[in-house]
Amino acid sequence: MQQTRSIEAGSSIRARLWIEFGLLFIITPLVMAFLLSPAAIWAGIAAMLAVAIALLWLTPSFRWRSLLARPIVPHWGLFAGFVLLTSISAIGLVLWLRPGALFFLPRHNQDLWLLILCFYPFASALPQELIFRALFFERYGELFTDPRVAVAVNAGVFSLAHLFFWNWPAVLLTALGGVVFAWAYRGGGALGTGSFGFAFLLHALAGQILFTTGLGIFFYHGAV
Repeated sequence: MQQTRSIEAGSSIRARLWIEFGLLFIITPLVMAFLLSPAAIWAGIAAMLAVAIALLWLTPSFRWRSLLARPIVPHWGLFAGFVLLTSISAIGLVLWLRPGALFFLPRHNQDLWLLILCFYPFASALPQELIFRALFFERYGELFTDPRVAVAVNAGVFSLAHLFFWNWPAVLLTALGGVVFAWAYRGGGALGTGSFGFAFLLHALAGQILFTTGLGIFFYHGAV
């Protein structure tokens, strides 16, 4: 009888987690993309962040100090490779898609460029990492028994959350970035261990590189 109750309780918890997951990572991004005006996107993101913080507080196994407990850069070679590959890829994509936008901000609006470099990590990358890496893996990671599936789903919902930009480069690049950031958070290969700091740093640098090279034109919606 006790075992039956435990199984039923476990099933109930998983069902609740699936409902939370669907509402936060699927329904909310779709509402933001199809129903919210561009001016209301900030409010939608702020609401997601507030819910994410509350849910992290309610997650028994999660401790805030764990976000800072591991090295920010577990492997400098991988860090340098990411920066180099992202920079080259971004320049190549700008030259292919919007040649006139190459290094537009550094050349024509240095004040806005410097403002983005300073505030993007904390106003955009940090909230997104709390929602899509910390909350996703610490509260809902157990829903996916295969780590590869968890990373793939994480990249998918991260990409879906950028659907409101309504252009394929934003959706594709965030899917690829989601794989990298999820891998950095969870750890794997030469990393050996996951690191919230590493995922945050890579995300912040990726955004700075995109807006520096001109690819940020596909990510500007007055919101993120």
